[in-house]
Amino acid sequence: MATTTTAPAPAPALRRKRARERLRVLGFLSPWLVGFSVFFGYPLLATGYFSVMHYNQIEPPEFVGLRNWKYVLTQMPLFGPALWNTLWLVVVMVALRVVFGLGIGLLVTKLKTGVGFFRTAFYLPYLAPPVAATVAFVFLLNPGTGPVNEILGTLGIPAPSWFNDPTWAKPSLVMLSLWGIGDLMVIFMAALLDVPKEQYEAAELDGAGAWGRFRYVTWPSITPIVLFAVVTGVVQTMQYYTQALVAGKLASGVSIGPGSVIQPGYPDHSTLTVPQLVYSLGFQNFNTGAACVLSLVLFVIAMAVTTLLMRKRAGLLPAED
Repeated sequence: MATTTTAPAPAPALRRKRARERLRVLGFLSPWLVGFSVFFGYPLLATGYFSVMHYNQIEPPEFVGLRNWKYVLTQMPLFGPALWNTLWLVVVMVALRVVFGLGIGLLVTKLKTGVGFFRTAFYLPYLAPPVAATVAFVFLLNPGTGPVNEILGTLGIPAPSWFNDPTWAKPSLVMLSLWGIGDLMVIFMAALLDVPKEQYEAAELDGAGAWGRFRYVTWPSITPIVLFAVVTGVVQTMQYYTQALVAGKLASGVSIGPGSVIQPGYPDHSTLTVPQLVYSLGFQNFNTGAACVLSLVLFVIAMAVTTLLMRKRAGLLPAED
C-alpha cells in the first residue's frame, strides 16, 4: 500500500521572510494603490451609486432604480447626437492625427539641414493652451472677417462657414487638432530614429524601394508606438471637451461672462460631445444621476474600444503564431 508524504510546514524564519517580502512589495505598490483607489476606484463606485439615485447636489440622494438609465438611453434627445459626434471625432481625428504625425516625423527625420528649426516649428503649436489655440483658430476661420476665407475668396475658391456650419464644424475641430500635432511628431521621430540602420541597408541591397523599406522595415519596428498613439488618442478624444465648447460659443457670438449659462453644441448640436453633455446635466441642470449614467456609458465604450485595440489580432500588432 502506497504511502503519501506531506511537505513539512515552513519554518518560522521562512514565514517571516516571506511576510517581509510581501510588505516590501506592498510598500512599493502603495503609491499606485492609493492613487488608483482615490482617483479611480472610489469615483467609479460613486458614479455607479449615483446613477441609480435622484440627486440634485442639495437634497439627500433618493433611490430611483433604473429610471436614470431609461431616461438617458431612451428619452434624452441629445444623447444620440452627442454620442455620434464623439465617435465621429474618435474615428476621424485619431486616424488623421496618427497619419499626419507619422508623416511629419518621417519628413523631419529625412531632412539633412534645418532639422532643429522644423522640429521646433512643428512642436510649438502643441504648447499653446487649448483655449488660446481655439480662440485663434476661430478668428482665422471666421467666415466674415477671417484671413483664411479672404485668401480663399481671392483665389476664387468657395469659402465655407467653418465653425458656423454644421457640416464643417467637426472638420474644423479636426484641423485644429492637426495644427497641434507636435506631440505625436516627437514620439514618432524617436521611434523612427531607433530603427536599426543595418536593416535599411539590408533591404536596399535586396532591391527594396522606399515603399518596401517602409513596409518591411519601418512599419514592423514602430507598430507598438503606433498602437500606443492610437490607444491614448482614443482615450483623450473620448474626453474631448474644451476645444469644442470654446469654438462653439465663440462662433455663436454669445458673450461668456460671470453667471452666464453656456449651452454647448453650436451650430445645431454639431459640436456637442458626451463630456459636454455630462457637464451640462451635472453642473448646470443639477441632474447628477443622468450625468453619472452618461459617464458610465462613456467609460464602457472607451474600455471596449481600448480592449479591442489592445488585442493583437484586432489591433495593429501582428498576431503571434
